[in-house]
Amino acid sequence: MANKWTIQTKLLHNKHKFDSVTKGVSVPIQHASTFHQEDFNASPNYDYSRSGNPTREALEDAIAELEGGVRGFAFASGMAAISTAFLLLSKGDHVLVSEDVYGGTYRVVADVLTKFGIDHTFVNMTDLHEVASSIRPNTKVLYIETPSNPLMKVTDIQGVAKLAKANGCLTFVDNTFMTPALQRPLELGADIVLHSATKFLAGHSDVLAGLAVVKEEKLGEKLYKLQNAFGAVLGPQDCWLVLRGLKTLHVRLKQSEQTALELAKFLRQHPAVEAVHYPGFEDHPGSSIQRYQADGAGAVFSFQLKDENAVKTLVSHLEIPVFAVSLGAVESILSYPAKMSHAAMPEKERLKRGITNGLLRLSVGLENIEDLKNDFSNAFAKLEQKIKI
Repeated sequence: MANKWTIQTKLLHNKHKFDSVTKGVSVPIQHASTFHQEDFNASPNYDYSRSGNPTREALEDAIAELEGGVRGFAFASGMAAISTAFLLLSKGDHVLVSEDVYGGTYRVVADVLTKFGIDHTFVNMTDLHEVASSIRPNTKVLYIETPSNPLMKVTDIQGVAKLAKANGCLTFVDNTFMTPALQRPLELGADIVLHSATKFLAGHSDVLAGLAVVKEEKLGEKLYKLQNAFGAVLGPQDCWLVLRGLKTLHVRLKQSEQTALELAKFLRQHPAVEAVHYPGFEDHPGSSIQRYQADGAGAVFSFQLKDENAVKTLVSHLEIPVFAVSLGAVESILSYPAKMSHAAMPEKERLKRGITNGLLRLSVGLENIEDLKNDFSNAFAKLEQKIKI
């Protein structure tokens, strides 16, 4: 029956909807680090919390079901999930990566994997011809981030996954911006879907977490061995916080997405805004693909001002958005990619990708749209005054 339910219902109802012992309508937080083994010869369900924990298992089962995978994994952060997935590679392997990928992922690929003899190429994943032309005999993974961070470029997941399969490669997809409520990459051919659960899934700026889901059991066994060996697992208290956040994901994301579209349209009309990047616009490159592979455009967009001075002035006069790293929370979060999410990327590489010193990224929260509009209007008025002076 559960397979017939929509995501909206699945977010609330799964096999862990109540405790099997007490029937409490909340997953128990099991803090135990080790578990008593009654039978000397038997292999227990749990022995040591790095290898398995009941609260973590509940979250891992939940995200696997939501993404349509066979097995889920909870990590200490989004980067822990991504890094552990990359450990599936070996010396001499090659990986293709979306060119305007998140700065933390860029750092792992460019600065860490190279130390272990794993080569990489950053490509425009929106161009399937460029992707196909960049695949080498030793290419093992095609890594997609769609919509990309922060320019919101849309990659055809199904198209890339077909290229990967034809060349014996795995497809990894960072689904942080969309979540399974809007986009389910495994259904489009991806092999592993990754999340910074810190963002929309948890949704309240109070937990650091990462998730991964695999499409096939054999791959799941390999990733579990790495998770257990590497040990960057998510603690039970944080697992519980993510599970609680999942229950309101649909209503939060629906409201934030609606506000994001209206606010993006509003900002687009202002003369100080040179461009707005949002896949919800019909003229956004890749908008047709976004409509095909996702159930919405999400609650994040970026917009371009003239330069860093304009950014400083605007940010200093905004009252509602939190000016911070991260995204996907109940409060709107305004970020400056050049010095925040993509600070790890060399300036030359950043500018080459269009991540300029005038670019801002906004994750829209649950505030009233009119309050947000008024706040931006007031800040833009201060910017205009400074320009005139």
